Amino acid sequence: MNAFDRDFTGEAHLEYGDADYLILKAGAYVTCAVTGEKIKIPALKYWSAELQEPYADAYAATKRWLSLNGGPAGAPEPGAS
Repeated sequence: MNAFDRDFTGEAHLEYGDADYLILKAGAYVTCAVTGEKIKIPALKYWSAELQEPYADAYAATKRWLSLNGGPAGAPEPGAS
């Protein structure tokens, strides 16, 4: 058994970089900054290095970006019909 074989529990604390992240406190998941959904560490693909926030999916990351930066004038919110 090595460090990578352990079953971690609880929320992890990460430092998000541009292309990777550093685990500051081991855990099983992080919480999406937009949806509140728990994201298992191996499934984490979207985050903001600038804001130090994880996102559950591309939709959540885009929604967060639009909430901070706005979209083109007259463009609908993502998911709006």
